[in-house]
Amino acid sequence: MARIPKITNQQILEAARQVFLQQGFGASTLEIAQQAGISEASIFKRFSTKEELFFAAMGIPEKPVWVSELESLSGKGDLKENLINICLQIMEFYREVLPQIVMLRSRGNAFPELGGNEPRPIQDFKALTAFLEYEINQNRLRPCDPQTVAHILLGSLMNYVFLEQISSQKSIKTDVISIKSYLNSEDCGTEVSAFIQNFVDIIWQGIAPIQN
Repeated sequence: MARIPKITNQQILEAARQVFLQQGFGASTLEIAQQAGISEASIFKRFSTKEELFFAAMGIPEKPVWVSELESLSGKGDLKENLINICLQIMEFYREVLPQIVMLRSRGNAFPELGGNEPRPIQDFKALTAFLEYEINQNRLRPCDPQTVAHILLGSLMNYVFLEQISSQKSIKTDVISIKSYLNSEDCGTEVSAFIQNFVDIIWQGIAPIQN
Protein backbone atom coordinates (compact mmCIF):
# COMPACT_ATOMS: atom_id res chain seq x y z
CA MET A 1 0.00 0.00 0.00
CA ALA A 2 1.32 3.40 -0.98
CA ARG A 3 2.30 5.65 1.91
CA ILE A 4 0.06 8.65 2.44
CA PRO A 5 2.17 11.84 2.19
CA LYS A 6 2.44 13.60 5.54
CA ILE A 7 2.44 16.98 3.81
CA THR A 8 -0.32 17.63 1.30
CA ASN A 9 0.10 19.52 -1.96
CA GLN A 10 -2.12 22.24 -0.52
CA GLN A 11 0.21 22.70 2.44
CA ILE A 12 3.16 23.02 0.07
CA LEU A 13 1.26 25.58 -1.99
CA GLU A 14 0.37 27.59 1.11
CA ALA A 15 4.02 27.66 2.18
CA ALA A 16 5.11 28.60 -1.35
CA ARG A 17 2.52 31.36 -1.53
CA GLN A 18 3.77 32.93 1.71
CA VAL A 19 7.37 32.91 0.52
CA PHE A 20 6.60 34.12 -3.01
CA LEU A 21 4.46 36.98 -1.69
CA GLN A 22 7.37 38.08 0.50
CA GLN A 23 10.17 37.70 -2.04
CA GLY A 24 8.66 37.25 -5.50
CA PHE A 25 9.71 34.52 -7.89
CA GLY A 26 13.33 34.98 -6.85
CA ALA A 27 12.65 33.09 -3.60
CA SER A 28 14.49 29.77 -3.39
CA THR A 29 12.67 26.44 -3.41
CA LEU A 30 14.91 25.44 -0.50
CA GLU A 31 13.36 28.19 1.61
CA ILE A 32 9.89 27.07 0.52
CA ALA A 33 10.74 23.50 1.50
CA GLN A 34 11.92 24.65 4.92
CA GLN A 35 8.72 26.65 5.36
CA ALA A 36 6.67 23.54 4.51
CA GLY A 37 8.85 21.24 6.63
CA ILE A 38 9.91 18.95 3.78
CA SER A 39 12.97 18.39 1.64
CA GLU A 40 13.55 20.41 -1.52
CA ALA A 41 13.52 17.17 -3.53
CA SER A 42 9.99 16.47 -2.26
CA ILE A 43 8.74 19.64 -3.91
CA PHE A 44 9.95 18.54 -7.33
CA LYS A 45 8.37 15.13 -6.91
CA ARG A 46 5.02 16.91 -6.97
CA PHE A 47 5.72 19.99 -9.10
CA SER A 48 7.94 19.51 -12.13
CA THR A 49 9.33 23.05 -12.20
CA LYS A 50 9.59 26.10 -9.98
CA GLU A 51 7.38 27.93 -12.51
CA GLU A 52 4.64 25.33 -12.12
CA LEU A 53 4.84 25.65 -8.34
CA PHE A 54 4.73 29.45 -8.57
CA PHE A 55 1.61 29.69 -10.72
CA ALA A 56 -0.18 26.97 -8.74
CA ALA A 57 0.67 28.68 -5.44
CA MET A 58 -0.45 32.10 -6.68
CA GLY A 59 -3.67 30.75 -8.16
CA ILE A 60 -2.83 32.08 -11.62
CA PRO A 61 -4.17 29.54 -14.14
CA GLU A 62 -2.15 28.49 -17.15
CA LYS A 63 -5.17 29.37 -19.29
CA PRO A 64 -7.95 31.52 -17.77
CA VAL A 65 -11.47 30.13 -18.02
CA TRP A 66 -12.54 33.05 -20.20
CA VAL A 67 -9.84 32.24 -22.77
CA SER A 68 -11.02 28.63 -22.99
CA GLU A 69 -14.58 29.93 -23.33
CA LEU A 70 -13.61 31.89 -26.45
CA GLU A 71 -12.94 28.66 -28.30
CA SER A 72 -16.41 27.29 -27.60
CA LEU A 73 -18.22 30.54 -28.40
CA SER A 74 -16.55 31.39 -31.72
CA GLY A 75 -19.17 31.77 -34.43
CA LYS A 76 -21.99 30.53 -32.20
CA GLY A 77 -25.01 32.02 -30.49
CA ASP A 78 -25.84 35.66 -29.93
CA LEU A 79 -22.57 37.55 -30.17
CA LYS A 80 -23.59 40.46 -27.95
CA GLU A 81 -24.68 38.00 -25.27
CA ASN A 82 -21.36 36.17 -25.69
CA LEU A 83 -19.45 39.42 -25.17
CA ILE A 84 -21.34 40.12 -21.96
CA ASN A 85 -20.57 36.60 -20.76
CA ILE A 86 -16.88 36.99 -21.64
CA CYS A 87 -16.66 40.40 -19.95
CA LEU A 88 -18.17 39.01 -16.75
CA GLN A 89 -15.61 36.20 -16.72
CA ILE A 90 -12.74 38.59 -17.44
CA MET A 91 -13.94 40.80 -14.58
CA GLU A 92 -13.90 37.88 -12.14
CA PHE A 93 -10.48 36.74 -13.40
CA TYR A 94 -8.93 40.16 -12.80
CA ARG A 95 -10.53 40.36 -9.37
CA GLU A 96 -8.78 37.15 -8.42
CA VAL A 97 -5.32 37.80 -9.85
CA LEU A 98 -4.85 41.58 -9.94
CA PRO A 99 -4.27 42.04 -6.18
CA GLN A 100 -1.65 39.30 -6.26
CA ILE A 101 0.04 40.72 -9.35
CA VAL A 102 0.22 44.21 -7.79
CA MET A 103 1.70 42.79 -4.60
CA LEU A 104 4.22 40.65 -6.48
CA ARG A 105 5.29 43.56 -8.66
CA SER A 106 6.37 45.36 -5.52
CA ARG A 107 8.75 42.50 -4.70
CA GLY A 108 11.30 43.06 -7.47
CA ASN A 109 11.88 39.76 -9.26
CA ALA A 110 8.17 39.05 -9.19
CA PHE A 111 7.54 36.68 -12.10
CA PRO A 112 9.38 33.88 -13.90
CA GLU A 113 11.50 34.75 -16.90
CA LEU A 114 9.62 33.20 -19.78
CA GLY A 115 12.53 33.05 -22.22
CA GLY A 116 11.27 32.90 -25.78
CA ASN A 117 7.66 32.45 -24.72
CA GLU A 118 5.29 35.38 -24.70
CA PRO A 119 4.00 36.59 -21.34
CA ARG A 120 0.60 35.14 -20.55
CA PRO A 121 -1.22 38.50 -20.65
CA ILE A 122 0.01 38.90 -24.24
CA GLN A 123 -1.17 35.39 -25.08
CA ASP A 124 -4.60 36.20 -23.59
CA PHE A 125 -4.77 39.46 -25.54
CA LYS A 126 -3.95 37.62 -28.77
CA ALA A 127 -6.62 35.00 -28.02
CA LEU A 128 -9.27 37.71 -27.65
CA THR A 129 -8.01 39.45 -30.79
CA ALA A 130 -8.25 36.17 -32.73
CA PHE A 131 -11.80 35.63 -31.45
CA LEU A 132 -12.87 39.08 -32.61
CA GLU A 133 -11.10 38.68 -35.95
CA TYR A 134 -12.92 35.40 -36.54
CA GLU A 135 -16.28 37.03 -35.82
CA ILE A 136 -15.44 39.85 -38.24
CA ASN A 137 -14.57 37.32 -40.95
CA GLN A 138 -17.91 35.60 -40.31
CA ASN A 139 -19.68 38.95 -40.80
CA ARG A 140 -20.93 38.80 -37.21
CA LEU A 141 -19.06 42.06 -36.51
CA ARG A 142 -18.54 44.99 -38.82
CA PRO A 143 -15.05 45.43 -40.31
CA CYS A 144 -12.81 47.02 -37.66
CA ASP A 145 -9.41 46.57 -36.05
CA PRO A 146 -9.77 43.57 -33.66
CA GLN A 147 -6.62 44.53 -31.75
CA THR A 148 -8.04 47.93 -30.87
CA VAL A 149 -11.32 46.40 -29.70
CA ALA A 150 -9.43 43.83 -27.62
CA HIS A 151 -7.39 46.62 -26.01
CA ILE A 152 -10.56 48.54 -25.20
CA LEU A 153 -12.27 45.51 -23.65
CA LEU A 154 -9.34 44.28 -21.55
CA GLY A 155 -8.07 47.72 -20.60
CA SER A 156 -11.47 48.98 -19.45
CA LEU A 157 -12.24 45.87 -17.40
CA MET A 158 -8.80 45.84 -15.80
CA ASN A 159 -9.12 49.53 -14.96
CA TYR A 160 -12.53 48.98 -13.36
CA VAL A 161 -11.14 46.25 -11.11
CA PHE A 162 -8.06 48.33 -10.30
CA LEU A 163 -10.19 51.29 -9.21
CA GLU A 164 -12.39 48.93 -7.22
CA GLN A 165 -9.33 47.51 -5.45
CA ILE A 166 -7.92 50.89 -4.42
CA SER A 167 -11.27 52.33 -3.36
CA SER A 168 -13.33 51.52 -0.31
CA GLN A 169 -16.03 49.85 -2.39
CA LYS A 170 -16.99 46.35 -1.40
CA SER A 171 -16.33 43.87 -4.19
CA ILE A 172 -19.61 42.91 -5.87
CA LYS A 173 -19.88 39.28 -6.92
CA THR A 174 -21.19 38.55 -10.41
CA ASP A 175 -20.82 34.77 -10.63
CA VAL A 176 -24.45 34.17 -9.62
CA ILE A 177 -25.87 36.34 -12.37
CA SER A 178 -27.73 34.42 -15.06
CA ILE A 179 -26.84 35.89 -18.43
CA LYS A 180 -30.33 35.22 -19.82
CA SER A 181 -32.18 36.78 -16.89
CA TYR A 182 -29.58 39.54 -16.74
CA LEU A 183 -30.20 40.52 -20.35
CA ASN A 184 -33.99 40.40 -19.95
CA SER A 185 -34.10 42.20 -16.63
CA GLU A 186 -35.14 45.83 -16.48
CA ASP A 187 -33.19 46.29 -13.24
CA CYS A 188 -29.94 44.33 -13.22
CA GLY A 189 -29.57 45.01 -9.51
CA THR A 190 -25.82 45.44 -9.09
CA GLU A 191 -23.32 48.10 -10.00
CA VAL A 192 -21.01 45.69 -11.80
CA SER A 193 -23.66 44.12 -14.03
CA ALA A 194 -24.92 47.61 -14.85
CA PHE A 195 -21.38 48.62 -15.80
CA ILE A 196 -20.92 45.54 -18.01
CA GLN A 197 -24.28 46.08 -19.71
CA ASN A 198 -23.62 49.76 -20.39
CA PHE A 199 -20.04 49.06 -21.43
CA VAL A 200 -20.99 46.38 -23.96
CA ASP A 201 -23.90 48.49 -25.22
CA ILE A 202 -21.50 51.34 -26.01
CA ILE A 203 -18.89 49.09 -27.63
CA TRP A 204 -21.60 47.27 -29.60
CA GLN A 205 -22.69 50.49 -31.29
CA GLY A 206 -19.29 50.65 -32.99
CA ILE A 207 -18.80 46.97 -33.84
CA ALA A 208 -22.30 45.63 -34.52
CA PRO A 209 -22.65 44.04 -37.98
CA ILE A 210 -23.91 46.32 -40.70
CA GLN A 211 -27.51 45.50 -41.54
CA ASN A 212 -28.24 45.21 -45.26
